[in-house]
Amino acid sequence: MAELQFFTGTMDSGKSTLALQTNHNHAARGRIGRIFTTHDRAGEAILSSRLGLEHVALEVTEDFDFWRYVVDALTHGARIDYLICDEAQFYAGEQIEQLARVVDELQIDVFAFGILSDFRTHLFEGSRRLVELADRTHVLQVEALCWCGKTATHNARTENGEMVTEGEVIVVGDVEDKEKAPAEVAYEVLCRQHHRRRMTAARARAVSMVSEPLPFSG
Repeated sequence: MAELQFFTGTMDSGKSTLALQTNHNHAARGRIGRIFTTHDRAGEAILSSRLGLEHVALEVTEDFDFWRYVVDALTHGARIDYLICDEAQFYAGEQIEQLARVVDELQIDVFAFGILSDFRTHLFEGSRRLVELADRTHVLQVEALCWCGKTATHNARTENGEMVTEGEVIVVGDVEDKEKAPAEVAYEVLCRQHHRRRMTAARARAVSMVSEPLPFSG
């Protein structure tokens, strides 16, 4: 029986790497799939991981219809055994429902990968609908760590070095590449305690420097 599976974790937990590995494993067994993504850090129609791995993908736009795409492909003689759907947090709820229909009515496996909540600690629309509809939800076992060493559970955004909890949900591009994104926008993962306190790694270092005693000069 085909399944809709959702793999989730914070940033830096290896979601895109796992998506690429999942595609490799199924393709190696002779299965034929399609890879989808949206707003990837490497640009349009590319699925990339932070380890430097990349694969050509189909870009999911706001009006993309998974059901129509798959049915059209099958009607024209294509074979599709599975779908890899990366950055699924950015998909619309309706698109997640289309994926569930592909599983139920066409018996095609769907493997979706995405972040659960945004930098405001609110569930993404696509992730929320996946939690509601997925046959299985997997929390990735590769633990991203907060600067304090605890397991990171929240994604934080900084602008000009200050953590923010309001603003546009999506910032397109790789914010770690200064040539592709504004230098003042960055992300990091934090534990819940430090996200609540807005204590980023940079702020923690600054507080530590201020609190250090001045060297004695007698």
